[in-house]
Amino acid sequence: VEVWSECAGLYLAAYARPGFYSNMSSMPLNPKPFLNSLTGKPVMVKLKWGHEYKGYLVSVDGYMNLQLANTEEYIDSNCIGNLGEVLVRCNNVLYIRGADEDDEEGEMRE
Repeated sequence: VEVWSECAGLYLAAYARPGFYSNMSSMPLNPKPFLNSLTGKPVMVKLKWGHEYKGYLVSVDGYMNLQLANTEEYIDSNCIGNLGEVLVRCNNVLYIRGADEDDEEGEMRE
């Protein structure tokens, strides 16, 4: 599972604990190509405050702010509403991951 965390623009080293997401890479991830590869695809964005947004990643700017379309807001894995187009400022992002369209909310993709 590739996960980009924090918007500092630094490399993220995703290290796996023994028996914990054993398919995670131990190589550093460059966040810009990772985010560009998610453009146009469904993503799940978790905010530092616990809210989650599921939508299509439309664009990412130089500061790594995110633009999402067809966005739904989740709190405690429960959908609380459709938001449509959303702009997320980079410093609010805890992590972003790719999400399948039929993905169960709150569950990490294998």
